[in-house]
Amino acid sequence: MVKIERKPFEEIKSFIKNYNKVLNIGCGGCASVCLGGGQKEVNALNIELNETFKAEGLRTRMDGYTVERACNLRYLVELEETAADYDCIISMACGAGIQLLAEKFSNIPIFPAVNTIAIGIDRDIGVYEEKCRACGNCVLGYTGGICPVTRCAKSLFNGPCGGVSNGKCELDSYAPYDITCAWCDIYERLKKQNRLEDILKIHQHAEWENQLQRTIVQEPYRNRYCEKY
Repeated sequence: MVKIERKPFEEIKSFIKNYNKVLNIGCGGCASVCLGGGQKEVNALNIELNETFKAEGLRTRMDGYTVERACNLRYLVELEETAADYDCIISMACGAGIQLLAEKFSNIPIFPAVNTIAIGIDRDIGVYEEKCRACGNCVLGYTGGICPVTRCAKSLFNGPCGGVSNGKCELDSYAPYDITCAWCDIYERLKKQNRLEDILKIHQHAEWENQLQRTIVQEPYRNRYCEKY
């Protein structure tokens, strides 16, 4: 599932402070499930923005609306009459949903209120671990279900590299959490499944940047997990 997190408050504010009527559109799909952009988060952001604009003597006022899924046009039809009454729109949907909103309402400025971070799994309430980068060339069938693009700091399709030591990635000493070598884990997984021949299958290399696996902790839950993350 897609994971998002809210943009810094000042950045959101800078997008919309020159508009009077602003509609904040949430998404009842992935954004809601990962506690980043559903109705609850839309309401919380709107309250914060309205209080700030009022205190600063600005005329900007926020309203909210949450669609079932922002990434599907049929769920945006219900917004057609509503959106026409607003000077601009912000959205707490993922990047795909925001782009579809911008396509649907191309005459209205559309701004993102969130950053789309990853495709991941739920580890705890408000804590999500990246598992997939939608690279378009899935090799999970050869790697025991462990994604080297996400798990390996170098996203190696054919590993391990020379930086592995005692099963640890060479970045382990610099990271705030334990980093085991993805390819050591792949080896152990394939060995357990009697499939070690799959590790010998060579795949075309790809160039990647900034591939350290990410964990997303939503802002309201960070105090709960401050020692762990």
